[in-house]
Amino acid sequence: MAQDQKMLLSVRDLTTLFPIRQTIFEKVQRKPQKYIRAVSGVSLDIRKGETVGLVGESGCGKSSLAKTLIRLNDPTSGIIDFAGIGDLANAKRKDLRKMHRKIQMVFQDPYSSLNPRMTIRSMFYEILSVYDLCDRTEYEQKTKEILHMVGMPDDILDRRPSAFSGGQRQRIGIARALIMEPELLIADEPVSALDMSIQAQIINLLMELKTKMDLTMLFISHDLRVMRYISDRVVVMYLGKIMEEGPTDEMFSEPHHPYTDILIHAAPLMNPEIRERNYTIEGETPSPIDIPSGCCFHPRCPYATEECRKKEPELRTFKDAHGNMRQLACHFPLNREKMCP
Repeated sequence: MAQDQKMLLSVRDLTTLFPIRQTIFEKVQRKPQKYIRAVSGVSLDIRKGETVGLVGESGCGKSSLAKTLIRLNDPTSGIIDFAGIGDLANAKRKDLRKMHRKIQMVFQDPYSSLNPRMTIRSMFYEILSVYDLCDRTEYEQKTKEILHMVGMPDDILDRRPSAFSGGQRQRIGIARALIMEPELLIADEPVSALDMSIQAQIINLLMELKTKMDLTMLFISHDLRVMRYISDRVVVMYLGKIMEEGPTDEMFSEPHHPYTDILIHAAPLMNPEIRERNYTIEGETPSPIDIPSGCCFHPRCPYATEECRKKEPELRTFKDAHGNMRQLACHFPLNREKMCP
């Protein structure tokens, strides 16, 4: 992906905290307010036309970041600069309608993301009406056109979501997002709740629609096999922070952060003859309420030193051996000899 390509989304120092409800005893004792640090100082750029993969274990903040970008979660601090709109992080609720036309999201669970009480017709007609996307006489035609694009037939308009399979519901969810003709589509683990046989169909559909509709995509997943197939660039998150970022091929062939390296080697293999794995991630992800000091990954890192335990590494930019600009937050990176200042 060309570095000079138009920047579509630029996020700077984005933080999202969720306050934990205090008990009466804690209030009486005037205990300090505790927070869940879902997103912690994230800076991220997405250029027009590219697919950025956001990867990490469950609970690392991927979905929280996605929901903050579309303002389902309100950020605590930071800037979300979307080209042509302005700072979304500080936009008022009344000003968010314009943003929602530009950024749409496909959710993880196709069973809960569709209103079970509404027919497909009423679901799509409501969107077209609220956002005034076309004349009322065109509602049916426009709805059928977008459903055709995701591989759904005409005769489903008067049926409810319960009449469809998981894969069909996810297709409808994709169509619901794309009827707004957004510039940026955020796909939050769109295939994780589906059968393996359906996952490839949905991934291929997203890639086809990306090309056909000139979409930019943020694709979220914990499955690195999917990430390698669909993304131009990969961002690795852990406990609300970015650990490493770079072009997909180079990230998989020459990871520099120990967490990235372990994730890649711990991914399931499709070969049934290989039973044993050399890599595992030791321990559990720490609580986002009480993040470890220093490098947040140090309790699970096989290479951690005293410096890692005391000093938090900065996310710094460097050039790899292939001339690609990458980012890394690690005191003692792997493959150090292939990093240029």
